[in-house]
Amino acid sequence: MNSKFRYYILLIFSLLIIVSCNEAINDNLLDNNKPETHLFIYSDSEVSQQKSRLQVHWWGDDKDGLVIGYLFKWDGIENQWHFTTSNDSVFALPIGTVDTSYTFYVSSVDNSGNGIFDSEVYIGQENIGHEPFTDLNNNSVYDKGEPFFDFGAIDESPAFQKFPIKNSSPEITWNDLSILPEVSFPVMTVGWNAFDLDGNETIKEIHLALNDTSDFIVLSGSTRLVSLIVNDLNSQNPEMNVYINADESKLQDDKLKNLRLNDNNRLYIRGVDISGSKSEFLPLPDTSRSWYISKPKGELLIVDDFESGETAAEFYTARFNEFINDYDVIDLENISLPYESITFQNTLKLFNFIFWYSGSNPSIDLTNLVTQNYLQNGGKIAYSMTFQDSSANFEFSTQIAQTFLPIESFDSQKPISFMFAGANIIPSLEFSNYPSLENQTTVGFVRTFKVSEITASKVYDLTSSQINGSIALLNKTKNLFFIGLPLHQCDAKSSAGNLLKQVFVNEFGLN
Repeated sequence: MNSKFRYYILLIFSLLIIVSCNEAINDNLLDNNKPETHLFIYSDSEVSQQKSRLQVHWWGDDKDGLVIGYLFKWDGIENQWHFTTSNDSVFALPIGTVDTSYTFYVSSVDNSGNGIFDSEVYIGQENIGHEPFTDLNNNSVYDKGEPFFDFGAIDESPAFQKFPIKNSSPEITWNDLSILPEVSFPVMTVGWNAFDLDGNETIKEIHLALNDTSDFIVLSGSTRLVSLIVNDLNSQNPEMNVYINADESKLQDDKLKNLRLNDNNRLYIRGVDISGSKSEFLPLPDTSRSWYISKPKGELLIVDDFESGETAAEFYTARFNEFINDYDVIDLENISLPYESITFQNTLKLFNFIFWYSGSNPSIDLTNLVTQNYLQNGGKIAYSMTFQDSSANFEFSTQIAQTFLPIESFDSQKPISFMFAGANIIPSLEFSNYPSLENQTTVGFVRTFKVSEITASKVYDLTSSQINGSIALLNKTKNLFFIGLPLHQCDAKSSAGNLLKQVFVNEFGLN
C-alpha cells in the first residue's frame, strides 16, 4: 500500500514538471522581444549643420533572435520606407533652399517571421506595403516560389535623427592649362574645374563674363571648356562667339560682350548651384598680370617657327614689306597658348593667308593638325622649312609629311644631307616665270621628294654637287605652296622676295 502510494505521488510530481516546462517554452514563444535600433550619430534634437551629401550609420539589437535588416525613410523627402541589409549608406539630399532639414528614421527587423509572404507589413499602425522579394519573372507581383525577406518583429519605435542641411557654394578654379599669354589675337580656349560639396550635379549654371561682371552669359552647370572667337572684327562693339567644349557645332546662343580690341582684357567666371548660392567671380588672368588682345592688321599672318635668333624674322619682315603693308606675326617660340592645338587653329582662321617658316625642326604636330582644316575653310598657306632626321625629340616620317603635303615619297637619303652654298634652285618649265634661287649659306637636312602629280605640280628643281631633285610644289587648287628649304638662306640672287610675291599675289590672290 505504501509502495503504490509512493508510485502515484512520483507520477503526479513528474507530470507537474512536464506541464511547467511546456508552459515556460510556450510563454517564450509568445513573448518574442522586438528588436531595438540605434543611429551612429544621435543627440537629443539636432546635429550641427551638414553638407547635403552625408553618410549615416545604424545598427540593431535583438535579445531573442537575429536582426535580418532595416527599414528606413527620409521624412521631408518621401513617405516610402525602404529595406536594406546594410548598416550604413551615403545619401545625397536635395537642396530646395539655402538651409533645410530632413529627419532620418530607421527600424530593425528580426528573424521571427511566419514563413509565408506577407502582402502587408506594419510599423505600429502604419502599413508600409509588402515584404521585399526577388521578382524573377519581372511581373511586379509576388509569385509563389520567389525568394523574399520573411519579416519578423519590427522595432515600432524607430531610431531617428534630424539633419539640418547647410548648402555649400560651388568652388570654381581655372585649370592648369588656362594660362593666358600677355598678347594674343581675339581667340582663346579656356577651361576650369568646378566642385561642390553637395555634389557636382548641384551646380546649375556657370556664369562667364568679359571685363564686366554685371554682363555675363549663362552656361550649363556641366560646362568645363569653351573656345572664344571674335564674331566681327569690324564691329564698333565686337563680341565673341562661345563654343562649348571647343566644338564648332555647339555654338552658345548668347555672345560674350565687352571685347576690347588693342587693349587689355580679363575673363571672369563663377558657379551657381540649384539653391542659388554663388561662388565669387574669379578673374583670368589675375590682377598681377595682363592679357592684351590685338586686332589683326590684315589678311596675312606670318608664323615664325624658327628657333635661331632674329635674323630670319628680320629677313621676312623686309621681304613682305616690299609688297604688302599690313600683316601680323606670331612667334611660336615665344608664345604659349592654352589648349594650343585648338587656340592656334582658331587663330589661323582669322587670316586668309599664312606664311609658315622654320628651320629643320618645325612644329610638325601643329602643321599636321591645322593644315587641312585651314585649307578646307578657304585659307591659303605657304611653307618654307626642312625636316631633320626622326629622333626622340622630333618624330618624322613620310607618312607624317603626307598628312599636310601632297607628296608620294622622299628621295633616298644621301650620305650627306646638307647642301653647301651655291646650289642652284631652278623653276620647272610650268613655272618658268618664277625666279631662280641660290643659297648663300650651308643648309642642313635637305630632302628632295616625288610630287603627287594628281594633286600638285613641281615648282622647283634642286641642282647641286650633293643633292638633286624636286624641292618645291604648288597644289592644283593653288592654296598650298611648299619649298623644302629656308628661303632666308636662299637669297644669294636677292630673288626670294620675288618668289614670295609670286606665290602670295599672283597665285593666292593677296591684294
